[in-house]
Parts: sequence; C-alpha cells; structure tokens
Amino acid sequence: MISYRAYAILVFTAAIAFAAGPFIISFDGFDPNAYPVPQDSPPAQPAGYAFAIWGPIYLWLLASTGFGLFARADDPDWAATRPPLLISLAIGAIWLPVAEVSPIWATVLIWAMLVTALIALLRTPQNDRWLLRAPIGLYAGWLTAASSVSVALLGAGYGVAFSQVTWAVITISIAFVIAMIMILTRKAPGTYVFAVAWALIGLVVQNMTTIPMIAALAAVGAVTLATLFVSVIRKAETGVQA
Repeated sequence: MISYRAYAILVFTAAIAFAAGPFIISFDGFDPNAYPVPQDSPPAQPAGYAFAIWGPIYLWLLASTGFGLFARADDPDWAATRPPLLISLAIGAIWLPVAEVSPIWATVLIWAMLVTALIALLRTPQNDRWLLRAPIGLYAGWLTAASSVSVALLGAGYGVAFSQVTWAVITISIAFVIAMIMILTRKAPGTYVFAVAWALIGLVVQNMTTIPMIAALAAVGAVTLATLFVSVIRKAETGVQA
C-alpha cells in the first residue's frame, strides 16, 4: 500500500509535470482542420483570453501540492484527495501531446481528468480551504467547461446530427448541469463556480456579435449559477446558525 507521504510526493511531482506541459509543447487549441468538418471560430469555444485562467490554475495547484507535501504529508484529510487528484494531474501531463494528434482521445482524456478532479474536490476537508479546496475547485471548474466544449467540437467537427450552434447549446447545457449538481452538494467552492462562469462569459464574448442567442444563453447560465451558489451558501449558513 502506498503511504500518505509517497502519495504526497507523487501528486506534487504530477503537478510539476502538468504545469511544465505548456513550456514543452505550444498548444493554441485544436487545429481546426483536425476534424472532417473544420472548426474555425466555433461558437462552443470561449474567446481566447479566457484560457489565461490556466496560469492561476497551474500556480495554485503547485502551491497546494507543495504545501501538502511539506506541511500536510501525513494528514488523513488531505490524503483522501490525493489518489483521484494524482490520476487527474497525471493524465493532464500527457494531455497536450495527445491533443496535438487526436481530438477524439483528447476528449476521452479530458473527461477522465474532470471525473477524477471532481472526486478529489468532493473529498476535500473543511480545513485549509484556500490551500486545497479552492485550487482544486478552480481546476475542476475549468475542466467542467473545457470537457463540455470538447464534446461540442467533436460533435460538430464530425458532423454528428447537429449544427455548430446546436452543439454550442449542448456545451452550455452540459457545463451548467454538472456545475449545478456540484453546487448543490455544498462541496463546490466559489473558485469552482468562478471558473465555470468565467468560461461562460468567454462564450458571451465569443458570440455576442455573431450569435447573440448563444451569448445570451451563456450569460443567463453564468448568472443563474452564481445566484444558485449564493443561495446554497446562505441556506447552509442559516442551517449552521439554527
């Protein structure tokens, strides 16, 4: 059986490998021509600036896993998050080279990253929120959006059933439902909601002058999630006080 400390070392190492990826492989998104139906400026993909969120994600995960190794290596509460987080980060470390050659496998892998990141988030303890739950929340929140986008790109790119616009609606719907479920568990921190909303606002910017309907739907989704989050937090606080 792997010890707590060994898991802490492995997770920190995986976080380093994950964060090093962009310095090794320059990835500016899927090649539009990697699909049978080229995906030029797809409405399901947020505006380019939105992807800058990866910078804080990488840095915060490094800080979190580093702190976990040097200050919480033997903490059983932290230990519960490490197996799924290790899997997610290890997959993330190889995701860029896979995405360069295969959108299909990249989609499979990013969903695996999301599922394991969400499991890790659900296992986070109450203590050390800003050093554990918050960074995992930001990571899982962006993956919620990114995995949904990957489905739409694949569907539209392979001409499956719907148009690009319909696939964009599907993207928003998938991300919204996953985020809503996570918020209702009361284990999703504000950073998780922020990351999903950040992606949705990126869709607003991407589509506001070309497909206003998608922009409006994304805006409503972002506002609704934020409102639901605040409502759940208030009810939780009222319950604690009572």
